[in-house]
Amino acid sequence: MKLIFKIVTAMFFIILLAGCSQKAPAMNGADGMGQVSDAPQFGDTVSINENSYGSTGQSGAFGNNRYNSSTDGFQSIYFGFDNYSIGGDMQEYITHNAAKLRSIGNATVRIEGNCDEFGTDEYNYALGLKRAKSVKDSLIAQGIPASRMSLVSFGESSPVCNEPTDECYARNRRVDLRIVR
Repeated sequence: MKLIFKIVTAMFFIILLAGCSQKAPAMNGADGMGQVSDAPQFGDTVSINENSYGSTGQSGAFGNNRYNSSTDGFQSIYFGFDNYSIGGDMQEYITHNAAKLRSIGNATVRIEGNCDEFGTDEYNYALGLKRAKSVKDSLIAQGIPASRMSLVSFGESSPVCNEPTDECYARNRRVDLRIVR
């Protein structure tokens, strides 16, 4: 009986380990076929200035030329890297969006959380949802009923910019608002 238990346990761990194995990425210029490529490698390393965007007084995407990917007269809310707190410089946009919601009657607004491309899909989905919830909570604090808002997270799947620059990454760390039709 002990021998059968040991065999079954060993088989379980073998299957578990086989299911978890992944093909290792090519290293040192190898192209995955055992060949070494002389082609230049791009995109291996990206640096982000985490303090460039998303807080009061910073320049870049949040200076006087703020981007807006929201529709229906709403303003997009931008966030710092790996952050879902609404900065002081975004409060005027929360106030604007609350006033806009009051002016459109009983329409429902969809609050869409978005992220840059850094992090796993699961992490970015969760972060996008946290960002959307932060905006919803701020609008509730301004007197907008929760029943008029729905949340969705697009994670990193709905970028407005695809260039490998800090400014572009910052434009993708946002919440957009749209009227549900």
